[in-house]
Amino acid sequence: MRYFITFSYCGTGFHGSQTQPNGNTVQSEMETAFATILREHVALTFAGRTDAGVHADKMVAHFDWYNTLPANFAGRLNNLLPASIAISDLRQVTDLAHARFDALSRTYRYRITTRKDPFLYINHARVAEGLDFDAMNEAALLLLGKQDFASFCRVHTDVRTTICNVREAAWIQENETEAYFEITADRFLRNMVRAVVGTLFEVGRGKMMPEEMGIIIAAHNRCRAGHSAPAEGLSLVDIIYPNYIYI
Repeated sequence: MRYFITFSYCGTGFHGSQTQPNGNTVQSEMETAFATILREHVALTFAGRTDAGVHADKMVAHFDWYNTLPANFAGRLNNLLPASIAISDLRQVTDLAHARFDALSRTYRYRITTRKDPFLYINHARVAEGLDFDAMNEAALLLLGKQDFASFCRVHTDVRTTICNVREAAWIQENETEAYFEITADRFLRNMVRAVVGTLFEVGRGKMMPEEMGIIIAAHNRCRAGHSAPAEGLSLVDIIYPNYIYI
């Protein structure tokens, strides 16, 4: 039987979400907890990959288990996992359901603050005051639609295509000191959101005109876009799946 497990994590202190030869990751912590309870290794397939320091308000992974899961399995996992990882849901799905390939959309949020706050530094990027949010939203409109986002993709990756369909992209000001950028697409490339946000910062600081975003996209060249924004402000906040995969 196949299951989808939904969880969140604070990426601070992790070398990314997926297992790596050197460095602690979210996947390695979770698979260790699985093995402790089930007495054998269970491979988790994540819906996507997040870089070191990036968070997830909602991440999904699938796994296969052909015996009965122990009672209160999710609760027992939470008891074993560190405080930085929390299981929120466990559901059986069809045998061919795939956490990565069946996702209809993903939404990322990049949070910023202009004030020094010891309670925000973990999941907000601190920026200088004076960003022009109107200009940044004008530039963000040029991201919408099905386009080639090679200019915002980490180089030397093994992706087969750099085409993505961006459905929403906008900055929201929560108050005088805090704001966030939210972007939804069918898929994202490695480092794409941080590169987009870094480029929008250039617009917000007046170093780039909003219409230049279209020129950057058309260039298909990572060197034309801005520097990647810091990891701590970024979080995966939602993943949508078709209802028919759930049992």
